[in-house]
Amino acid sequence: MGTLIEEIFSHKTSTSVQTGEILLMDVDYIMSHDNTTPLAIKAFREIGKSIHDKNQIVLHFDHAYPAPNILAAENHKMILDFVKEQGLPNFYRQGVCHQVMIEEGFITPGAIVIGADSHSNTYGALGAFGTGLGSTEVGVAWVTGKCWFKVPETIRIELTGNTKPGVFAKDVMLYIAGLVGMDGGTYRAIEFGGEYIENLPMHERIIFSNMSTEIGAKCGLIAADDITVEYLKNETRANRPFETFGPVNAQYERIMDIDVSTIGPLIACHPNVDHVKPVEQVEGLEVNEVYIGTCTNARYEDIEIVANMLKGKKVNPYTRVIVTPASKKIHKKAIRNGLIEILMDAGCVVTGSGCGACIGRHGGILAAGERALTTMNRNFIGRMGSPLSEIYLASPATAAATALTGKITDPRKYLGSI
Repeated sequence: MGTLIEEIFSHKTSTSVQTGEILLMDVDYIMSHDNTTPLAIKAFREIGKSIHDKNQIVLHFDHAYPAPNILAAENHKMILDFVKEQGLPNFYRQGVCHQVMIEEGFITPGAIVIGADSHSNTYGALGAFGTGLGSTEVGVAWVTGKCWFKVPETIRIELTGNTKPGVFAKDVMLYIAGLVGMDGGTYRAIEFGGEYIENLPMHERIIFSNMSTEIGAKCGLIAADDITVEYLKNETRANRPFETFGPVNAQYERIMDIDVSTIGPLIACHPNVDHVKPVEQVEGLEVNEVYIGTCTNARYEDIEIVANMLKGKKVNPYTRVIVTPASKKIHKKAIRNGLIEILMDAGCVVTGSGCGACIGRHGGILAAGERALTTMNRNFIGRMGSPLSEIYLASPATAAATALTGKITDPRKYLGSI
């Protein structure tokens, strides 16, 4: 009985787990992608042991796919050669790793999933434990099927009330980032709950777990419920038995109460995610690129918001507007329902699914002196290209409004289009 992280770990180990304990636990799945798998392969070779369970390993091509340069191409070849050599069944080239992990059914409540990517926290939105680790740790887990964890303290963030028109989950999470700070959740489990979270659809819940990484958290957790179960049934290939459970008589390090009705549209300003300001304070700042994509805000519903706001209009002619769906599944649905045509007619460039411009490899790199407004989760210096460029973070609605004007724009001015 305890916090959600204590409940998940207790369920996995069939013992009563307490905060502060150090555990060696079996993991359900081990994820890595084209940026991190090569180093995991190197660690695996140096260990010199065989893979513990081939079905545990899930590999993705998403960070630089299709290959934009020779180094990326060589990494892809190395990974595919390894897949063939080891007979690994789970490798994907259909979008951002975290979205594909969910769609393909690897994430279920109570699962223990480690990933060689910092935003593996994303899986906590479905009541699973997901966390990011280094490639060497992943290589070790391939051999052992296990990983060491220290059970973290938990900060509970209780969210109540209803957001105002023009305010979305991204705005609420940016508010939290500004409040807590970039290191305010370091090696903590962040537990999101309250009536606001309970009423959110899954695509909005995912934002909180995903961006818990940006406040230093070990994981970002939301208790699984009926909404989770329906999403798993209707939107994923999950077919493993699972249980839903939540915190029981939990003892938290601290509890933060936030009334979301007090929050307006927000912008995380260059160069840190906790440098958060109301949109009114930065409105009118010229941008060279609007990027709508990533593991945070590139789901169908995000693209739908943007398409509805841009329908029948044209984006600013001096602003690059790039839309990158999170997965092929999302991309195909957006094509079927006419969203992609709307975006293209408005002047957007719609790219293949993947991480794209978010990591500054391809698909929207910034030049020195350029400024981007994006739906990404982080805005570190040099993240999207030149270290002399600037990155601002916002919701898809704010991104769409900004695309129309070429300047950071309050989305509430276009509420009739949403």
